[in-house]
Amino acid sequence: MKKLLGLLFLVICFFTSEKAFSQDSNFHIYLCFGQSNMQGATKAEAMDTIPVSGFEMMSPMDCPDLNRTMGEWYPAIPPLASCNAGLSPADYFGRKMAENASRGTKIGVINVAVGGCKIELYDKENYKSYVETAPDWMLNWINEYGGNPYGRLIELAKKAQKDGVIKGILLHQGESNTGDTLWPKKVKGVYENILKDLNLKGVEVPLLAGELLSEDQNGACASMNEIIKTLPEVIPNSYIIPSDGCEGIPDRLHFSASGYRKLGKRYADQMLQILGSGQKNIQLNAASPDSKLKLTVKTENGIPTYNLTYNDKPFILNAPLGLDTNIGDFTRNLVLKDNLTITPISYSYSLDKIKKSKINYQANEAVFTFLKDGVNAFDLIFNLSNNDVAFRYKLYPHEANISCVIKSEATGFKFPEKTKSFLSNMMTPMTGFARTAPSYESGYRADIAIEENNAREGYVFPGLFHMENNLWVLISETGVHSQYPASHLSNFKEGVFTVDFPNSRQNNGFGSSGAQMGLPSFTPWRTITVGETLKPIVETTIPFDVVKPLYEPTQEYNYGRGTWSWIIWQDGSMNYEDQVKYIDLAAKMNYEYILIDAWWDSRIGYDRMEELITYAKGKGVDVFLWYNSNGTANDAFQTPINKMNTSIARKKEMKWLKEAGVKGIKADFFGGDKQETMRLYEDILSNANDYGLMVVFHGATLPRGWERMFPNFMGSEAVLASEMLVFSEDVRQKEAFYATLHPFMRNAVGSMEFGGTVLNTFFNKGNIKGQKRLTSEVFQLATSVLYQNPIQFFALTPNNLTDAPKWALDFMKSVPTTWDETLFLKGYPGKYAILARRHKNQWYIVGVNAQKDALKMDLTLPMFNKGDTLKVFKDDAKLNGGMETIKLKKNNQITIEIPSMGGIILKNE
Repeated sequence: MKKLLGLLFLVICFFTSEKAFSQDSNFHIYLCFGQSNMQGATKAEAMDTIPVSGFEMMSPMDCPDLNRTMGEWYPAIPPLASCNAGLSPADYFGRKMAENASRGTKIGVINVAVGGCKIELYDKENYKSYVETAPDWMLNWINEYGGNPYGRLIELAKKAQKDGVIKGILLHQGESNTGDTLWPKKVKGVYENILKDLNLKGVEVPLLAGELLSEDQNGACASMNEIIKTLPEVIPNSYIIPSDGCEGIPDRLHFSASGYRKLGKRYADQMLQILGSGQKNIQLNAASPDSKLKLTVKTENGIPTYNLTYNDKPFILNAPLGLDTNIGDFTRNLVLKDNLTITPISYSYSLDKIKKSKINYQANEAVFTFLKDGVNAFDLIFNLSNNDVAFRYKLYPHEANISCVIKSEATGFKFPEKTKSFLSNMMTPMTGFARTAPSYESGYRADIAIEENNAREGYVFPGLFHMENNLWVLISETGVHSQYPASHLSNFKEGVFTVDFPNSRQNNGFGSSGAQMGLPSFTPWRTITVGETLKPIVETTIPFDVVKPLYEPTQEYNYGRGTWSWIIWQDGSMNYEDQVKYIDLAAKMNYEYILIDAWWDSRIGYDRMEELITYAKGKGVDVFLWYNSNGTANDAFQTPINKMNTSIARKKEMKWLKEAGVKGIKADFFGGDKQETMRLYEDILSNANDYGLMVVFHGATLPRGWERMFPNFMGSEAVLASEMLVFSEDVRQKEAFYATLHPFMRNAVGSMEFGGTVLNTFFNKGNIKGQKRLTSEVFQLATSVLYQNPIQFFALTPNNLTDAPKWALDFMKSVPTTWDETLFLKGYPGKYAILARRHKNQWYIVGVNAQKDALKMDLTLPMFNKGDTLKVFKDDAKLNGGMETIKLKKNNQITIEIPSMGGIILKNE
């Protein structure tokens, strides 16, 4: 008996050891199921039929013509599913897995798929009721799997488990379930049955589900991808394989051979990542020339992000990057190439119409390369100077694609907690006067917690932010022209502000909100200025440093000052006689220009306008004329209209302007920020240069580096400007508040054509009663310096020659509009601002106060010394202004006092 028991024990051990020996832990098996795309709906090409060593398939049925027997392993070449199927994602999944497998490891796949079927076919308990309703053509395929595809998959998988280890499950199905929100739960049921029937553990065997033919390929069922993406919510160990950029065929349901290859490799990339043998998370670093500003760019699970610190203080934290285009979604499943090119940049340039005339730009350029599917997705180019960051994307041709549409950007800005914001909201499109919004004319909110920024349309550039660690950060963009829309900041979502494209309702709902680009091409620059004080914010030149002129000027353009009647005397002044009065005012003030505003064509006429221009020239005054840019974008009706919105009309009008001796135009009422509107801005500027005309934009977007890009560009409004002082009591009450924001925000990144400096007591022609000015005369004079624009149209009126103080008129006769240097001295956005600007050897120190209490402080003036003579313009407590001459008693220092709503000006003799 003991011998019999011993013999039985040996037999059991023999069979147990034989089973253990026959199952190879280095043979990794993957189960594949789904409908026609997993089956393979496109014919394989010659390159697909070359076997890859270490990649095998188990035949799911007998295929005599292929010399295959069900349940046997063969070198894996298509078809992997039914005998007459084509190329499938499983083919290149297995190929890439085998190519990346460790030595001695091989890959096997079992592919059971039925074209046209719903997920219900794989329902173990209820598949029969589905089969009963299946059409004949589908029944033929179902019957090839013995009438039960799920049963065949399990049968083959159990057999395969004797040979190797099941490591994962691949699914591609959903076309026939499009719109079925229960699909994820149905898939979960199938997945859990597979695990149970094969004695597998969900934590060890992931499910990889592929998206259907994508929207960028005009996929007929692309909407189902949104449902597919929710699968990880019900199956924790599941992963979604994106299909963007995977080429389709004309039926809009199936992939091309190229598309199957790319999709299959993406399945493999994800599986390799899960196994820990895929592309590692990469982190690369760069720094500014002084090493205080440090950048980290990295990928985590295929998602690109960036971080920035200044003096080791973080201010951008894991902020997103990437672009979603019609040739691929370049926001996910990206690989950061593990090499970095850093190149020092140093050059100088002159630009006499911004805050500083001579600039020396030094930076480190760092180029990060991102791949998708082994192909260059984009280069991310960062320029890091000592207080500024500028970055943009470079896109390359993709396969046969030499053009693309950028649908959206993932680019974002994520700040530390407890950050405060200073922002102006984007206006709701097609609202306001004659449906002319947006025009960048909203108010501002200052010192607001970032999480409170929930404006529906987002926020205009620039945006100012103040960190709890006392860093100040200014966000904007530059380099925008006809090749891209102008962007703005989104509202605060999930801890991030992102770059948003224009609302589709802009421009009367016409035109794309995205960007249409030829390849290779660059996006505009996103800019970030950072400092431990506000000095770098006020003094930055980054909007101009990273752009170049787009064309040469046809002549020398002269900057200067001008008068305009419309701002105070309004539409009623659009007549010959009143314009003569303003020409005479300009001549007596020694101003170079007059701006003649809306309605001049109908109320003065072209012939008499030529007479008026001749009269002005005789007075030493040149003319700017106003135009309505509109023709289709909104309902603005002021004339001249339909002169600037089409090329033929525009060139005809500009020919007349040149012949008549006009020096510039002011174009108004633009339709928004879409790319086609950016093209209109560029066309107006380019054509105007051909005819020797300068251009000012009103009712317009923020200028984005245009001062350097377009030699004849002379500034934009893009702010809640002087006209709203006429129309709104609220804006009059907030005039000082807004004035103390502009140097740190709007005017920090671009010339600002405000049209102010009002010496009338009331904002009307009579100047007796009505809309009263609430700020002092010194405050108004200070804004002529505080607000920077190379051509300034001041809101003076003919009566000011007799009713304004002589000291005020004398100041306005000599104030320049161009600056060689700008310095921040003191200030806090929304409270007070004190700046110094230099024109040649003349320094102007100006300050304004928006606080309820008077501002008194010792002010350091590094440009002056003890004994220097200064003219001081200041207010008393009742806002009565005056001028006195003093000598500095201390070296570089003076005590100043500015009352609420008042100003101060110091000017060297």
